[in-house]
Amino acid sequence: MQASLELRAVGYLHPDAAGLVARVQQEYVERYGSPDESPVDPALFDLPEGLFLVGYDAAGTPVATGAWRRSAVQVLGGTSAVEVKRMFVVGEQRGRGFARAVLAALEDSARTAGHDLAVLETGLRQPEAIGLYRAAGYEEIPGFGFYRDSPLSRCFAKLL
Repeated sequence: MQASLELRAVGYLHPDAAGLVARVQQEYVERYGSPDESPVDPALFDLPEGLFLVGYDAAGTPVATGAWRRSAVQVLGGTSAVEVKRMFVVGEQRGRGFARAVLAALEDSARTAGHDLAVLETGLRQPEAIGLYRAAGYEEIPGFGFYRDSPLSRCFAKLL
């Protein structure tokens, strides 16, 4: 059963977003030995080019993030793609359905904005993420982006 989660669109540099991005970067250090080093332009996550969501639990605490930005990747017959980024739920709140809720909201907002494809990159040391994406209908595609040549990188896509 999914617990209550309020999703709010915020800027990438919003304090709650920044705090959660710092936590996900620490998780990357723990799992991979370094933070995500792919370049990020915060403006690409502002509407209409993108969207950054922060999820708040019933107490108003920021506990989850997810975002999308436009992408040039073309696979599965899609014509207008977004790349899902910064999917994260704080460890103490995992298993409550928050990641599914964030991902569904990102997909809905991308579809509403006129996009028909979602792509994403994750890593082999994030089996929970891979399981979530597969369960949500994503299929593995050839590598793209900053980590396309990394043996630990896996890329996925879904027609919206």
